[in-house]
Amino acid sequence: MFIDEAKIHIKAGNGGNGAVSFRREKYVANGGPDGGDGGNGGNIVFAANENVRTLADFRYKRKYVGKDGENGGKKNCSGKYGENTVISVPMGTLIRDAETNKILIDLSKPNQQYIAAKGGKGGAGNQHFARATRQIPTFAKAGTDGEGLYIKLELKLLAEVGLLGFPNVGKSTLLSRVSSAKPKIANYHFTTLSPNLGVVKIDREFEFVIADIPGLIEGAHAGTGLGHEFLRHIERTKLLIHMVDISESEGRDPVADFDKINKELELFKPELMEKPQIIAANKIDVVSDTERIDKFAEEMKSRGYEVFLISAVTGTGLQELIYRTAELVRELPDTELIEQVDEIKEYVVREDEGFKVNRVEDYYVVEGETVEKLIGSVNINDYESLGYFQRRLRALGVIKALENAGVQEGDTVCIGNFEFNYMK
Repeated sequence: MFIDEAKIHIKAGNGGNGAVSFRREKYVANGGPDGGDGGNGGNIVFAANENVRTLADFRYKRKYVGKDGENGGKKNCSGKYGENTVISVPMGTLIRDAETNKILIDLSKPNQQYIAAKGGKGGAGNQHFARATRQIPTFAKAGTDGEGLYIKLELKLLAEVGLLGFPNVGKSTLLSRVSSAKPKIANYHFTTLSPNLGVVKIDREFEFVIADIPGLIEGAHAGTGLGHEFLRHIERTKLLIHMVDISESEGRDPVADFDKINKELELFKPELMEKPQIIAANKIDVVSDTERIDKFAEEMKSRGYEVFLISAVTGTGLQELIYRTAELVRELPDTELIEQVDEIKEYVVREDEGFKVNRVEDYYVVEGETVEKLIGSVNINDYESLGYFQRRLRALGVIKALENAGVQEGDTVCIGNFEFNYMK
């Protein structure tokens, strides 16, 4: 089954912690701090891959976690950066923020890449905290967490030509005749429930992709029937072949059908009406009234459309239709995505992101990833380390938040598993 939408969760790698270490060598007394920095966490990267055709793999794996950076070591050795996690998606994949539904990137070019979530920064080793008045820093900085978010993937087919038309007008038959595609074909409505792609080879140097789009019904612009599942796939096509049943075998009026489908395109997105269309009047092999054919052709030509009289079953007129299609594909420029791409959102790990202060009985509890991570960099037995910890709490706004919550000198404050008495 063709899958063209998926929602997944991505989490970039965390940064490694900085190291607390001191130089210890023979004949070197009281060596200074030499704790190395932690490595940055790995990013989550999406990459457009020409060999990937669908989003089917995301049915089975919906969570991707980046690799953490290594912790710093002694002798000023920094931890290794976490490797990036590269997720391959088909060309033509839109990546959206699942919460806001905004488009982050349109991966429409071969090997195009996008960093959707950045890894956490590695923490600084204790070598960075040495001062004239603090020559033996016994603390280091913890690494920050990588960004995590829900992502929505949406694939729009990258076909140069789209086959347009009501159900059962012969689109699948045409596709099977002009390409190596093997679509399901039967004489009932809605046989095609997902797009079929076929490659039409003109010669050794030129070919184009044609898509048999699922059948359309009235109200599709509002999501009726296959609705948007139909309409979204034609946005990147260069050219539309609009097929109609000229035989009126099911009592349908080909002119009325043509107008109804174009009305659905206009209601969905008016810009779609600007796409070039040529008309394939199918099933001429079962029409005995040539006057009906001539009347239809004259009407469409008066509107500025090229009309090709064909029989997808017998092959009549197919060569003329396909060669004209190839000429137009060569001439027409690549189609830009009609939907306006929003400004790309930069996901940056910030050290001052949210925390909250709650009062639980006689305790003040501070919760938040940033402050809880800060605890990992504190040496509670070292006065200087505690002083650094207090300054960081003040810089992050935690002290002010505690005071606004009513904390008094001597009250107990809890951050993670660490408790201390508040002192001004």
